[in-house]
Amino acid sequence: MKLICESDNLDDYLLELNEVNYSDHLIKRKTDELFNPNQTEIEKAKIAFEFIRDEISHSWDIQSERVTCNASEVLNFKEGICYAKSHLLASLLRSQGIPTGFCYQRLMLFDTPDKGYCIHALNAIFFKSLNKWIRVDSRGNKKGIDAQFSIEEEKLAFPINEELDEKDYPIIYIKPHPRTVAVLEEHTNALEMYRNHLPDRL
Repeated sequence: MKLICESDNLDDYLLELNEVNYSDHLIKRKTDELFNPNQTEIEKAKIAFEFIRDEISHSWDIQSERVTCNASEVLNFKEGICYAKSHLLASLLRSQGIPTGFCYQRLMLFDTPDKGYCIHALNAIFFKSLNKWIRVDSRGNKKGIDAQFSIEEEKLAFPINEELDEKDYPIIYIKPHPRTVAVLEEHTNALEMYRNHLPDRL
């Protein structure tokens, strides 16, 4: 699939946002822990990706009711759904001057179409040394899910089955999609939100 940038200006993918609040002291402290000036952009991206994939729990996987949204909140509580985790990855990498955007997929919410669909969030990272965008999915691995950091071929959490009306959206967004932000802001129980209120299309 050919990815399409929402903006041709890479600086747009470095913007600080409410959800991508990398000036927050918690984010700054974590970037000081994770990164050093000797690391390449690819090394930094891999470190940040694996930290969020492995150390920030997916709310559904741990059956937590807590809803987190902005990056510092996700880091503070060490949990969030895929939307929230994508905010944190963008925050860590944008703080290092690495352009990072938001991508989406339409997936079956559970394992069959009759159980409904949801929008799933992941990130795209631009590497100047490679002159290309790479998509990564930090939602967190578990049985049946093995997302990895790769600059050669995508190793995302979920394969797309177009015959079952799943789809990859090609746009790399500058900001988190308003529908994904709205659902986080409107709900206080992550499990109920996840089962019943996630958007099913952009």
